[in-house]
Amino acid sequence: MSAKEFRPELSSRRSETTSWVLALVVAFAIALMKWKIGEAPTIAWVFGAFLIFAAFSISLGNWMDRGTVMGLDESGIAFENGLRQVALSWPDVKKVNVIPVRWGKSVQVIGDESHFEFRTLGQVQYQGEMQGKLGFAEGETVLKEILKKTNLGLEKEEKGRYYYARA
Repeated sequence: MSAKEFRPELSSRRSETTSWVLALVVAFAIALMKWKIGEAPTIAWVFGAFLIFAAFSISLGNWMDRGTVMGLDESGIAFENGLRQVALSWPDVKKVNVIPVRWGKSVQVIGDESHFEFRTLGQVQYQGEMQGKLGFAEGETVLKEILKKTNLGLEKEEKGRYYYARA
């Protein structure tokens, strides 16, 4: 098998822009209240802090998605997302957990000293129309390749969750 590289589907940055605009509007409103009446209600500060936290979280998630790459080759699997770098040889992979989530499946690849998680392709739908895609388009293929290369066996299946481990 030659080296293969996979990247997740990228979502629109519209929600990130919207969250930052709302945070700035609330910050401007708080500044205006401080200037005009000398104080701003506590709820305005709490709401502003929440919006800034939400905007930061969305930005961090988008940044991580844009920096995520997963590679497979004859020797093993590597995963990088800007905050995490993991490289596992095939014998180092001890367990794989497959958990259904709202959009796609969450796949946890676990070694003795490190682990990572990725999501198979999920399609976000609203009122019957597809709004976007999440996860790795080739996620199911990657999962099958991991299970094949590691020779992990199904240890347990419970409520749609699959746990694979070495026998």
